[in-house]
Amino acid sequence: MLIYLQAIDVPEERGKFEQLYHEYQGLMYYVANRILNNPHEAEEVVHDAFLAVIENFSAISDVESPKTKSFLVTVVENKAINLYNRKKRHPQEEILPTMADPKDMERHAEDPLARCILRLPPQYREVILLRYEQGFTPKEVAEILGKSMDATYKLEQRAKSRLEELCQEEGIII
Repeated sequence: MLIYLQAIDVPEERGKFEQLYHEYQGLMYYVANRILNNPHEAEEVVHDAFLAVIENFSAISDVESPKTKSFLVTVVENKAINLYNRKKRHPQEEILPTMADPKDMERHAEDPLARCILRLPPQYREVILLRYEQGFTPKEVAEILGKSMDATYKLEQRAKSRLEELCQEEGIII
């Protein structure tokens, strides 16, 4: 709760936010957990929803109004659905083994392209696998790697350039 209150500058709004938090936190958790069926993820979604509410705090006039309740439920539903869809498109279990241990790719050792990918430095290999094997968007790759979009684009550019060199050495491309 202190994290949220520190993000609010005006003391009157802090009291209003505290009331909002105590009034709707349970409902928001219920809605998120109903969508995700995962208590830990539901807590994260509620946290993200409250941060989004703070950014749009001026949209809330009366804490106990049906409009406020609807607004909060809509925010948490959207956050939960986004997380659900992201997990559905990119299951975590499939990503980590591939990136965590290059030996997982050794079963493709007969494939010259796989051999070239295995020879890439780990950060290059990671960005190539995320983008082209797992199908993440550049924005998602940036979030996963904890880098800016510009840094991610540059990293991908360097990775592709190095992969091209390795493929030329391997005789895959001329």
